[in-house]
Formats: sequence, C-alpha cells, structure tokens
Amino acid sequence: MTHLQAGLSPETLEKARLELNENPDTLHQDIQEVRDMVITRPDIGFLRTDDAFILRFLRARKFQHFEAFRLLAQYFEYRQQNLDMFKSFKATDPGIKQALKDGFPGGLANLDHYGRKILVLFAANWDQSRYTLVDILRAILLSLEAMIEDPELQVNGFVLIIDWSNFTFKQASKLTPSMLRLAIEGLQDSFPARFGGIHFVNQPWYIHALYTVIRPFLKEKTRKRIFLHGNNLNSLHQLIHPEILPSEFGGMLPPYDMGTWARTLLDHEYDDDSECNADSYNAPAKDMEKDLSPKSMKRSQSVVDPGVLKRMDKSEEENMQPLLSLD
Repeated sequence: MTHLQAGLSPETLEKARLELNENPDTLHQDIQEVRDMVITRPDIGFLRTDDAFILRFLRARKFQHFEAFRLLAQYFEYRQQNLDMFKSFKATDPGIKQALKDGFPGGLANLDHYGRKILVLFAANWDQSRYTLVDILRAILLSLEAMIEDPELQVNGFVLIIDWSNFTFKQASKLTPSMLRLAIEGLQDSFPARFGGIHFVNQPWYIHALYTVIRPFLKEKTRKRIFLHGNNLNSLHQLIHPEILPSEFGGMLPPYDMGTWARTLLDHEYDDDSECNADSYNAPAKDMEKDLSPKSMKRSQSVVDPGVLKRMDKSEEENMQPLLSLD
C-alpha cells in the first residue's frame, strides 16, 4: 500500500482492487500516464496535477487512463467555460450559503451498505426569492468538492435521493433545458464522483415529463442508475435500508435537519446572516439564469412543450406509473 492509499480501510482497498482495477504496485505509473497527457490540451489551464488530485479521476473512471484524462480535462474546461459560476465559490457566498442552509444538498450521517454517502435534496425547499438554481448547483458542486477529499468516498461513491413533495409547477417551470444541461455537464461529465444511484420520490407528473426531456442527454450508465419511485417507498427501501433513512423517506430515523451539512461547511458562520438578503446574492448567478447557453445546447427555454402539458390531463397524471429502472 502506498501513501496515496493510506486513508482507505482494508475492505475499501479490496474493493478498489476488484472494482476499480487499482494496483498499488503501478499506482504512480498510472498517475504519471494521465499527467503526461496534459500537454495534448494546451487550450486548457490544468490548475492541479498533483498525485492525489489525479488519483480521484482515475478512481472515477476505473483506472482507464484516457477516460480519466478526458474527465480531468472536462473538469477544468467546464470551469473555464462557466467562469461566473465559480466566482466567490465558497460556502460563505450569500447565494450558496442560503442554498446550503435549505438543504441543497443535505447529507445523511450513515453510509449505505456499500459504504456510499447518501445525499438528499428536498426540492420544495427552494426559496426563489433568496437564491437561484445556479446557486443550488454551485452549492452541490462545492459540497462534492469537500466530500471527494475523502478517499473512501472516491472509491465507494455517492447516492442521491431527491424528494419532489410539494414541488410546484411554477418552480418546475424554472428548470429550463439549458439549466438542466448545465447541471448534467457539471455533475455527470465533469466531476470525479461515482454515483451509484439517483432516486426520485414523490415526483409529480411534470417531473416525469421533465425526465423525458433530459433523458437523451444522460449517458446509458447514468440512466440505469436513475430510479423513479413515485410514492412507492417500499421500492426505495429495497435499495437503501430504512434503518438509515429519516422519516421523510419512510425510514426509522427522526426527520432530517436541513442544516446538518451546512453547519459542517460553515461552522461558526452558519448563524451569521449579515450578508444574506434577497438582493445580495451574486449578480452573475442571476444573469446566468437569463442566458444559460452552453455552446452545444440550442433548445427552447421552455422545459416542456406547452402542447404536451395541455394533453396531459388529471386522469393521465393519476394513471402514470412510477418508472423503476433496476440494474
């Protein structure tokens, strides 16, 4: 075992060997092979190429050197193409801070039975008067940056549960294709995290419609890991044991405290709201919601064709069955 694996338990070391092809005897050579590819992309500013940083990309791509490098390049390219998103990229930024305090994201104390960190989002908590969807995405990316420092999570990965209870159609209308594409590019294509499952619960019919819109932009591997449970929490419990879930998800634990993860990031500044008010979050974040247009995204700003919405009446909403996709 090298010093780069020092943070891993024996069980996780074995998992890294079996599932990720991680070999301590060739670890430094693997890292160097990825580092040597940096010169092939002079258009990108690689701000970090140290061993520990490159290792997380190798783990995210099961030690396939080229795929790990491509992810590394996309990580920095995404940041170069969306500079406004990463200005004041810290937990105390007013917009990020408010999103964090409302549980975007939250993190459960217990890992699942695969050692994965469980992240939770309660969609209806979004206060549109205080922060933007871009702020929520920034808060999630910032949180992942902090969590991925843990080598155990680099190997074991994450699970995401999104509760859509009481998420209104008005809120859903803000989920424009360009905003969704920005999130997909940031989370699926440009971040070195392993997502073992993305679970939707209590989703209304218009979230089903939204999923139809974004599905073509998801990799097949990602699509297989998305589970739409609807109100069927039993199907969720088949994959994540209720013993580690809060009561909102039919679990045996008390209701989730939305400030749990925010307190970890903000520490003593959690209760300092002197900077936070409806007008004080970053102007660039506001502006980005007006013009979110990654070069590859040329779509209407309406999340769903109005004609589709008119055709989906109350009876269709009631009859729509949850789509549970199992690996």
